Amino acid sequence: MRDRATATLTTLIVDDEALACEELTYLLKDFPEVEVLATGRNGLEAVDLIQKLEPEMVFLDVQMPGLDGMGVIRQLRERGLELPHVIFITAYDQYAIEAFRLEALDYLLKPLDKGRLAETIERARRVIQERQKVDADPSPRLTPQRTKLLVRSDNRNFIVDAQDIIYATIDSGLITLVTTHLEGQSNYRTLEDLQANLDRDTFWRVHRSYLVNINRIKEVVPWFKSSYQLRMDDKKSTEVPVSRVQTKRLRELLKL
Repeated sequence: MRDRATATLTTLIVDDEALACEELTYLLKDFPEVEVLATGRNGLEAVDLIQKLEPEMVFLDVQMPGLDGMGVIRQLRERGLELPHVIFITAYDQYAIEAFRLEALDYLLKPLDKGRLAETIERARRVIQERQKVDADPSPRLTPQRTKLLVRSDNRNFIVDAQDIIYATIDSGLITLVTTHLEGQSNYRTLEDLQANLDRDTFWRVHRSYLVNINRIKEVVPWFKSSYQLRMDDKKSTEVPVSRVQTKRLRELLKL
């Protein structure tokens, strides 16, 4: 295993074909920025390893016995876990549309091409670095802050006060806004765009899939592996996961 001081992309490989795992592991040895934490053989093992090791990047086979690659993503979401950057690897191209609908970082066809693999790793590195910069940057944005937002609910367009937003979440490319009075779809395409138009001192990106109003957090709930969930002040008392990076910030802010 590489020295963690030099590795920047912690990685998991999951494929039911042992030879495929070995081949990819061998190819990744030429990329010093990649650290392979473990390999898995099926979807259930993938879910457990992702939950245990929290890798930044996962190479995931699509067709596997039992729980397939797409099912792995769905199960992670059902458990409220933070999704790593997923690169699907398969011998078939008919799953590409579904893979990107599930917000996969990339979709690689077997046999793997080393040049194409290099492009994927570079893309992952850029995406992760940009996310780390956004998470760490406390400086205000120049984008004007909106006090009113549009929410589509029951085929109607409602205007809500930004301060009434409890949290926002994204799934399959759609952003859902939960407010004090209603729940519906936002017309923003990404949480980054939404956050950029809100007060960054009030709205906190606690997870890749969640943006919360800190004034609407009701309780901090201890969770798996010294992490936390935030119980929100909505009708369902929704519990929002806090990412590994933001857990550190949460501990610092609240002296946990």
